[in-house]
Amino acid sequence: MGVRHRPAAHPAPNKLAMLDLVLESGSICDGSGAPAFVTDVGVAGDRIVRIGDCRQLEALQRLDCRGLVVAPGFIDMHGHSDEILLVLPTADSKIRQGITTEVGGNCGFSPAPLAGTALLEKRESLLRRYEMEPSWTDFDGFFRALEAAQPALNFCCLVGLGTVRSALDATQPVPLDADQMRRARALVRTSCEQGAAGVSSGLIYPPGSFADTEELIFLAQAAAEGGSPLYASHLRSEGDHLEEAVEEALTVGARTECAVQLSHHKASGRRNWGKVHNTLARIERARAGGVDAVVDVYPYKASSTSLDVILPDDVRVGSHAEIAGRLADPRYAALVAARVELEYGGRWHEILIASVGSARNRPYEGLSIVDVAHQMGRTPVAAALKLLVEERLEVAAIFFTMCESDVRTVLSYQHATVGSDASVRAVTGITATGKPHPRAYGTFPRIFKHYVRNTRLLTLEEAVRRCTARAAERMGLRQRGRIAEGWFADLVIFDPLRIADTATYEDPHRYPEGVVHVAVNGGLVVRNGEPTGLRSGRVLRRGRDL
Repeated sequence: MGVRHRPAAHPAPNKLAMLDLVLESGSICDGSGAPAFVTDVGVAGDRIVRIGDCRQLEALQRLDCRGLVVAPGFIDMHGHSDEILLVLPTADSKIRQGITTEVGGNCGFSPAPLAGTALLEKRESLLRRYEMEPSWTDFDGFFRALEAAQPALNFCCLVGLGTVRSALDATQPVPLDADQMRRARALVRTSCEQGAAGVSSGLIYPPGSFADTEELIFLAQAAAEGGSPLYASHLRSEGDHLEEAVEEALTVGARTECAVQLSHHKASGRRNWGKVHNTLARIERARAGGVDAVVDVYPYKASSTSLDVILPDDVRVGSHAEIAGRLADPRYAALVAARVELEYGGRWHEILIASVGSARNRPYEGLSIVDVAHQMGRTPVAAALKLLVEERLEVAAIFFTMCESDVRTVLSYQHATVGSDASVRAVTGITATGKPHPRAYGTFPRIFKHYVRNTRLLTLEEAVRRCTARAAERMGLRQRGRIAEGWFADLVIFDPLRIADTATYEDPHRYPEGVVHVAVNGGLVVRNGEPTGLRSGRVLRRGRDL
């Protein structure tokens, strides 16, 4: 690894000092990208209090880290745990990757504000999937509920502009009127004043997709006025119109002086492969012009989202129940099927069913649309529409639409951060369902196995920087993302020769290997590769923690 020993930079230690934890003789990758060095790390309470020789200091616990990397805890820049953390506060799939902080509320969806359609659909979804009801309507209420649940990792959250529209019952494909804009602005400002870290848009998901650029600018500016100047966007197109969609996001940043986060940056569809070279060059030009823009990326060639994205925009109008009801009409479904087939005909083998809600369709999980169609005795497009109708649109799917060259290009971009685009999971219990994308369990270990150890796309130190300090800087996390004295003791200790993802598309509910210890706010949540049961995470609110 090219590590070096750093000489002690402190006077002789006080023998009376008491530490809670000493990590002995680990290879320290401090998050800055600087070369690793070998020394001890001492932790007291929730802070790193010493980087250097701790042999003469008393400690309640010592862990031998020889041959292991000690890094800042990984920051999942793009997660979707949100209210699922109330169901699974142990956050098993995340902490066992070494993730100590998640950024939620992405792609235009967030746990608050809830009113109108947003409250009804959130209640229906949570009752059906987890037998729970939302006890909150705003971010303050959600954050207090999450604090009471005591999550194992830290969590901060964006305001989803699609959720804001739903809270106003603005679910039709028309611009917000003046009164709706005023109310949307108030919801965004209040959410940010209550601690939300910025806003997110999901511009392929109704009703957020109905926003025009001026609406996005107006509401991003409201976030800035509320103290949270960050705009994260699932772009309006990741395929044929990718470059125009990037331009729109950068325009929002330039017009509002908000920082811009381009979510899970990619080029979807064979005819669009290679466009990421153009988009990254455009981002660099914007940065030179003063727009603070970065990207996040996951290290896989397949994406995952709701199957209903195959439907034309004008079909996805109204509630899930209303859309499914219209599709249940054979004549209407035939017209829609003809349009969908124009786009996806010949590509149905590239789409896998990840999860469904009902037992009757569970046998289709893990199968391609082609295989589902064969079992149903239908055409692929008819099989897909039948699933959407029977599941009231709540069908998760995996889309194999990207290429490895593009993944490498985006991951190697100097202003890239890493996000799993996944929610917390566990291999047993209520979240151990379906065939989810393996990124839920393997994103961060895969970076170090495949792109550091196997292909050497990134150095160890640079990979750590992308997974830690770069994300912390983007979010403005106070004293997190680096190993530094006085900073929070969010730490991951892993074996650089063993760290690996084990989750696959066929068998996704598998924890990674080689993550040895994980500390969150100084507390060991993973020790010797196994969760300890400690839940020492915190809700990180804008204005208080970032």
